[in-house]
Order: sequence, then C-alpha cells, then structure tokens
Amino acid sequence: MNSDIARRVSPLLAVSGPLAFVALFLPASGEGVRVAEMPELAAVAAAILVCAVLCWWRQAFVIPATAIAAHFAAWILVSRVAAISGSSGLGFWCLVVAGWLTAWRLVDALSALEPRDIAWRRLLGVVVPLLFGIWILILWELVVRGFAVPQVLLPAPGQIGARLAASIPTLWADFRQTFLKAVLIGYVLGCGSGFVVAILVDRVPFLRKGLLPIGNLVSALPIVGIAPIMVMWFGFDWPSKAAVVVVMTFFPMLVNTVAGLAAAGALERDLMRTYAADYWQDLFKLRLPAAMPFIFTALKINSTLALIGAIVAEFFGTPIVGMGFRISTEVGRMNIDMVWAEIAVAALAGSVFYALVALVERTFTFWHPSYR
Repeated sequence: MNSDIARRVSPLLAVSGPLAFVALFLPASGEGVRVAEMPELAAVAAAILVCAVLCWWRQAFVIPATAIAAHFAAWILVSRVAAISGSSGLGFWCLVVAGWLTAWRLVDALSALEPRDIAWRRLLGVVVPLLFGIWILILWELVVRGFAVPQVLLPAPGQIGARLAASIPTLWADFRQTFLKAVLIGYVLGCGSGFVVAILVDRVPFLRKGLLPIGNLVSALPIVGIAPIMVMWFGFDWPSKAAVVVVMTFFPMLVNTVAGLAAAGALERDLMRTYAADYWQDLFKLRLPAAMPFIFTALKINSTLALIGAIVAEFFGTPIVGMGFRISTEVGRMNIDMVWAEIAVAALAGSVFYALVALVERTFTFWHPSYR
C-alpha cells in the first residue's frame, strides 16, 4: 500500500484509537456502568485500539485490521444497544464514533486501491458503495435504538426488515401492480413514442420550432395536476398510472434524441454526402449511433421518473393494491414500518432498473470515450 493511502488514513487513525481508549472510562448507560465494566463493549474498545496500533505499525495491515475491527464493533454494538435503549451513555457513543471512523478508514483505503486487473476494479466498484450503505444502516439502527426514537417517527432498519420479511405477499402484489404493469408499460410507450416523434421532428424541420417549445411546457406540468385527470380519463386501474408515466417519460426522450441527432460532426456528414448517402442511410449509419449516449441518458433519467410518477399517481385513485396506495393507506394507520418497507422495495426496484439500462448502454456504446 502506497504512502498516499497512509497519509489519507492517518487523521482517522489518530482519532479512533484514543477515542476508544477514553470510552473505557466513560459510562455506557444512564445507570453509571462504565464501558470497561461491560465485557462486550470493552472488547470493542480493545479491538479498535489493537487495529489502530497495527495500522500504525505496518501499512499492509490497514485493510484487514480495519475490516475486522469495524465489523466486530458493529456486531457487538448493535446486539447490545437494545439493553441500554433510551439510557445510552457517552462511552457507548464514543465507541460508535470510533467504530464508524474505523469503517471510514477501511472504505477510504479500499477506494484508494488501483488494481490493474479489470475484474478487481469492478469488484471494488461494488464493495466500496456496499460497505458505505451497510454502515449507514448500522448508524441508523444504533441512533434510533440508542435514543429510543418512537417507531411512528423513524423505525429502525431491523424493524423495517422484519416487516418486509413478514409482508412479502403484500409487497409482491403491490410491486406487480405498480412496477410490472404501470411502470414498464408506461416506460416503453413513453420512451418509444418520444423516440419516434424525435425522428419525425428531425425529418420535418418546422416541427422543431413548433413542437419542442410545447414539449418543454408540458414537461413542466406538475404530476399532482396530471394524475387526477388521467384517473378520470382512463379509470382507477393501472392504465391511468401508465398514462402518467407516458407523459413524464415522453418529453425527456424527445428532447435528448433531437439533441443527439444533431451531435454528429460536420466532417462526418460531409463524408456521408460525398458517398451519396440518402437521409435514411445518414440516419442509421451516422446520426443514430452518434445519438446513442443522448438516448441512453434519457432512458436512465426516465427509469427513475417512471417509478416516481406511477407511485404518486396511485395517491389519486387506485384499486386496493399498489405501492402508492399502500404508502398512503399505511401512513394513515401509523404503520410507518410498512411505509418504509414499500420505500425499500421501490428504491431497490428503481436501482436495479437503472442498473439494467446502464448495462445495456455499456453494451451498445462501448466505443464512447467515457468507457475507454
């Protein structure tokens, strides 16, 4: 490991070890019991201290030592926080901060690695954000349980996970209604029609001045105004939600495709004219390939807009199923853990959808300079 990594982690090393040492003499709970008198918490402090010493002693120990110490600390702290919920002391929170700094040190060291093997680079690209996300959940769990935050304000990740596991049939029915019907169908129709109209706008020049300003106007319409109208036109089932998704995804695709079709260079266009290429040859062999990055940008933007639009549209009328319906209903019942379970499913579905579009983009635009 190079000196740059050592410089980057040194400030964290200088804080986490002494903080864990100080925590030994501070109360772990409101009852006055010190951290040193609780074997599990004392073991956490000792692990962080040993980690700091090992990292100072030899740079090669930074990644393995921080990985072991940070996640050992997380395991013990999460398992012990329920016993001192609402009465956690300063020593406990010093250990939480020390464990977080140790995890930060681990992520920082991993992100500084530059392996030559592309497989290792891709693995690091997954591991670093995964660790970051896991530690956000760990801190969330510790803060909510340590301060005994009421569930109606913010449930802990453990409570959300338990609700999610217990409500899989309901969540699957909501996912199928919202995502597999409204989102996917509206996404395909909206993006497909936007692409076709963009080709028409490119072919008929006067439409560019007449249609694009209207498109910008419609794209600025608030979804809370469009959704009730679509429910009145198409009914309470998923077609009205798909119609909202079509409206939301049509114009980003239209604008980006028109911009992409104009992105081909003048030299390439002159070369096509010297080959006596007609409009369609010029379109398919030059301008559409040049527009691919713009088109996939619209597809990625729309992958998130479609899910947001469908969920919000379900607030204005839907059968007794769907993510938006479940969120609005469970909020009224104060079942906030179920609301967060729906949010987790929506976030996961949106992330996977975006990742699939990005994977297809990489397949078709591997030649673009951003992938070299």
